Formats: sequence, C-alpha cells, structure tokens
Amino acid sequence: MKLIPLCFSCARLMCLLLVSMNLHGQISFTSAVNLALRNSPRVKMAEADIAKAIAVLSESRTVYIPQLNFGSGLGYSYGFPVGQPTLYNVGIQSLVFDQSQVNSIRAAKRALESAKYALVDARQGVAEDTALTYIALAFDRQRLTVLQQQQGIAIHLMEIVRARQQAEQDSAMELTRSRLTSARANLARLHTESDISSHLAHLSSLTGLPVEALAIDPDSIPSASGIPDTKQEKEKGAVASKAAYLNAESKSQIASGDSRKLYRPQVSFTFRYDRYAEFNNYQDYYRKDSFHVNNLTVGTLVNLPIFNPQLKAKARESLADAMHARYDADRLKLEFLESRAKTIASLAELSAKSEIASLEREIAEQDLEVLQIRLQQGSGSLSPPATPKDEQNARLQERQKYIDLLEAEHQLYAAQISALRMTGQLEEWLRASVRGSLNPQTVVP
Repeated sequence: MKLIPLCFSCARLMCLLLVSMNLHGQISFTSAVNLALRNSPRVKMAEADIAKAIAVLSESRTVYIPQLNFGSGLGYSYGFPVGQPTLYNVGIQSLVFDQSQVNSIRAAKRALESAKYALVDARQGVAEDTALTYIALAFDRQRLTVLQQQQGIAIHLMEIVRARQQAEQDSAMELTRSRLTSARANLARLHTESDISSHLAHLSSLTGLPVEALAIDPDSIPSASGIPDTKQEKEKGAVASKAAYLNAESKSQIASGDSRKLYRPQVSFTFRYDRYAEFNNYQDYYRKDSFHVNNLTVGTLVNLPIFNPQLKAKARESLADAMHARYDADRLKLEFLESRAKTIASLAELSAKSEIASLEREIAEQDLEVLQIRLQQGSGSLSPPATPKDEQNARLQERQKYIDLLEAEHQLYAAQISALRMTGQLEEWLRASVRGSLNPQTVVP
C-alpha cells in the first residue's frame, strides 16, 4: 500500500525535473512565434470578435424561425378580475417579411468577413512583432559581445597611454582622449544591456514565458528573402484595409436597412394558446355561454410605420456611421500603400549600406593586419615603426566597423521582414521556417 504514494512522488519529481530542464533550455525562433500566437491577447480578442460575428449572423437569420414561449399568470383574485384568467399559455411567433432584415443579414455576413481578415492581420502583426523582437535580441547579444571586447581594448589602450605619459611620450590630452574612448565604450555597452533587458521583457510578454526561461537560439533564425515582388503581391498584404472596407460595407448595409424601416410593412406570424382558470370567479362576471377554458389565437401581425421621427434620425445616424467607416478604410489603405512603398524603397538603400559596412570592416581588418606586420618588423623596416598604441587604436576601429556592420545587417533584416508582411509573403516565410518541426497551421493564419 505504501508503494503507490511513492510512485506518485517519483512521478511528480520527474515532472518537476523535466519542467526545470525545459525552462532553462533554448527557445527556437519558430517556437517563440508559435507561443506568441497562442498567448497574444490581440489574437484572442480577434477570435472573440469572430465568435461574436458568427452569433450576430445566426441571430439575424433565426428571426424567421418560429419562437416558442411558455408562460403562466396563476394567482388568486377577489372581486372583479383584472387581466386574463390564464393558468398557462403557449405562444409561437416568427417574422415573415421585413425588407430591412435582408440588409441586416448582409451586414452580418460582411462583419464576419471583416472579423476574419482582422484575425489574419492580428496574427501577422503578432508574428512580425515576435520575429523582430527575437532577431533584435540576437543582434544585441552579438553586439554586446563585440562591445565587451571593445571596452577591454579601450581599457588596455588607456593603460598604454598612461604609461607613455609617465615616460613623457604622450600628453595629458592623449590620456583624456583614451579615457573618453573607454567611457564611450562603457556607455555603448550599458545601452546595449538595457536594450537586451527591454527586448527580453517584451519577448516574455509575447510568449508568456518568464524572463529567466528565455534563452534564444540565433542559429534557428531563418534567412530573410530579398526584395519582395510587389507586382505579384499588389493587394495581398493589405489585410487591415480589407477588414476596414468590409466593415464599411457592413455599416452601409445597416444604414440601408434602417432607411427601409419607414413606410414599409413588417409582417409576423403569431399563434397563442391560453388555458383559463376556473377557481378565480372569472365565470361569475362573464356569460356562462361565452366563457371558455381553452382559447386559441392564430393570425398575422402587420406593422406599417408611417410617422416615426426616431426611425428617421436612426437612419441618418447609420448613414453617417457608414460614411465614417468608408473614409477610415480609405485612410488606412493610403497609409498602408505609402508605408509599403517607403519600406520597399528603403531595402535597396539598406542593402547598399550593409555592403558598405562590410567593405569598411574588411578594410579595417586589413589595416590591422598591416599594422601588426609593421609592429613585428620593428624599426628595421622601411615604414615608420608601429607602436602598441597604434595597434589598440586599430583594434578599436576594427571592432567599431564590425558593430556598424551588425547594425546595418539588423536594419536590413528588420526591413525585409516588414516588407514581407506588407506584401503578403510573411505567411509563406513563416511556414517555410517551421516546415518539418511544427504544424504550419498553428503558427501562421
């Protein structure tokens, strides 16, 4: 009997160990995107909007389905009875004809389509945000390593300049300059550490994982494509504007329906059965041959609004709301097209900037190699002899060019991902990155 609790304890301990190992393990790029999509409140809100739109569409259609109601007015009365002597009643009622209801159904359909596009836009937005944060964190980690090396070089340079000053080979100004170089390297390191903390906190809020469990894997980041083909993807990326236009169409249908409620009949079918009581002295106040226990009513109800200022005001309100939604959709489309054109145009410039940074870093490496050769040759070479101070300055220059290269590559990578989303190709890129490891349908919309 004591073996069962022991087994449960061992199983619990194994689970805790597995969870602990998982918490301290690396999270890949695709896993981070997948967790963010599952954890995002924005995505959950969009999914709730779809559920609401489905319910509204069902509500607008079910008005034609007969509604069954059961009620009772059981009670005792003294003297002349007020109201109907109903023990219980059963009623059936349904809408037969209403011209404005057709517009309500169309409006609900457009609202549902708009909610679906809004969900796609929300998922793509979360995926883009997660990808950019993950990539920024990877670049910051790499930049921090280089900055730490640069700070060590700056400290070494400061020690060399201090020794040269004591030997009266350098002035106090050179020592101040070396101290300024070291202070700048320290500031850059602190700024990068602050960026890493900020990106970790944001990635933690996106994925729902604690900051302590976030250990990224830079090797899992897929390579971004080049400049997207905008000729083939003209409107595919305009998901948000599509949702806005469908929402405007929905409001336009509502406005049309509200304008048709006046001077147009509304026909309903009604059926009602009432069972009257006999113990409340109702029969004493009615003729004996006219009082019946069982009563039935079947017919149609026709309502024709002729004068109703409230309906007119409501129609004007709905029309203004539809016009506002239409203009807002036009605004979103123009902003999207402008932003997309600007982002795509910047890709060529950022690519050229990255190439220049790579060449400058290569030149700095070559200058460092030449200086090291001169330093080894000493005063016997034809060139002026190099000093350890010159070597440290060259190392600082090479590290700085490498940092510039990392920054240029990061800007290009981020712009490529943004362009992929704006041209509708982010979905394919994410699916390609998770193929074989995760189900693509769980990662992208």
